[in-house]
Amino acid sequence: MKYSFSNKSKSKLKGVHPDLVAIANYAIENTEFDFSILEGVRSVSRQRDLVAKGKSQTMNSRHLTGHAIDIVPYPVSWDWDDFYPICDVFLKASRELNIPLRWGGNWKVNDLRDWNGTSKLLNSKYKGSFPDAPHFELPRRHYGD
Repeated sequence: MKYSFSNKSKSKLKGVHPDLVAIANYAIENTEFDFSILEGVRSVSRQRDLVAKGKSQTMNSRHLTGHAIDIVPYPVSWDWDDFYPICDVFLKASRELNIPLRWGGNWKVNDLRDWNGTSKLLNSKYKGSFPDAPHFELPRRHYGD
């Protein structure tokens, strides 16, 4: 089955960097599992609220500059096993489109083009304290602020 973004997901991509939109579009057109865009660009007040609630750890979020998106499988699930197949398509999109990408499932890898395994394996190697399955961002090293 071929998927496409709903109008709500498309609206969440407004203001997001075109390279990240290209990756998201590649992913939705090539996935076997539907997903939605939860968030793209965030306001400073929204970010402050997320930090206060412990749902984000920084006021220097890539969401503030349009360099990050959050996704969620559809139907909505917060089970990591439901994210992995979609994240694998994001990894493939990064390589196919030759666009550097970083994933919250393992913050230590700054460019997914350098990773040759699955997202599940990548996540299993993360020993940090704040894994974030829904989050994808364009790395500062390549895109600055």
